[in-house]
Amino acid sequence: MTRVNLLTGFLGSGKTTTLLHLLANKPENENWAVLVNEFGEIGIDGALLANRGATLKEIPGGCMCCVNGLPMQVGLNMLLKQNKPDRLLIEPTGLGHPRQLLSMLSAEVYQPWLQLNATITLLDARQLGDARVIANENFRDQLVAADIIVGNKSDRWHESDRLALQRWQEQFLQGRPFVTTQFGQISLSLLDTPRGSPRPIPQPEHHHHAPAPASGIAALRLEGQSRWRRALNEGQGYAACGWIFDSETVFDTIPLLEWARLAPVDRVKGVLRIADGMVSINRQGEDLHIETYASAPVDSRVEMIHSQSSNWNELQSALLKCRLR
Repeated sequence: MTRVNLLTGFLGSGKTTTLLHLLANKPENENWAVLVNEFGEIGIDGALLANRGATLKEIPGGCMCCVNGLPMQVGLNMLLKQNKPDRLLIEPTGLGHPRQLLSMLSAEVYQPWLQLNATITLLDARQLGDARVIANENFRDQLVAADIIVGNKSDRWHESDRLALQRWQEQFLQGRPFVTTQFGQISLSLLDTPRGSPRPIPQPEHHHHAPAPASGIAALRLEGQSRWRRALNEGQGYAACGWIFDSETVFDTIPLLEWARLAPVDRVKGVLRIADGMVSINRQGEDLHIETYASAPVDSRVEMIHSQSSNWNELQSALLKCRLR
């Protein structure tokens, strides 16, 4: 039987970093799988999580709870049939609603195959001071659905954030475990916490996003002789624009990082080829985290998410100027 955990949290709460931490500490004798969903079409997390010792399936382009969960079911069934994992970690998009996903995983048809353990939800206390975030139904309902809440990025909190968190805990924690950490460094023992008693989760309002790719379970790829392409997605009050470049495209590191740092958007995430190998970019608001690697990626991918449509053409022109060749 496959042990399953949902790892949820709003945009920028640190889900991918937490997954990387968990995979780095995976017991060698266990077979793990990861099912990851992103709001945009490009599929950044797949590149970040590849070759980390677990089987990976991506469902880009929206949220896996939509369209009766069909893309999710296809990806899940493939993993169970082909890989028979001991543990499955599911990372829905930060703009995804947990209700339908939890309902599907709890369905009778999956009971012989899945042991649904605790849903772990990441919370950056600074989000409690952002009116746009706390008004978002997905943010609220992710916290309602949580069995364990992890206060992540505690190293970036100010006293006002801690006071807002304390007020939130007094009103909404309701006896559930709360763990404080930074860089997603949670204990693997949390994964074996049993699921709590299901709580009523409001039915999500209808939301629109672009249709998922035809395969339903694959990130965007280049076609033919194309050197690069972009993809747009919009819904739930947010807009995304992403770009993918071929393996021959190399970026100038300093101009690229300045482009990511100064872009007037909420979220920037990317894995791109540079002269010395690869750079990963992860920016939420003013928080910018970068890492470099000696190995070069198969291709370069970068995506931006904003609470409203942006001048993507202008941002694209600036990005193209960052190319070395």
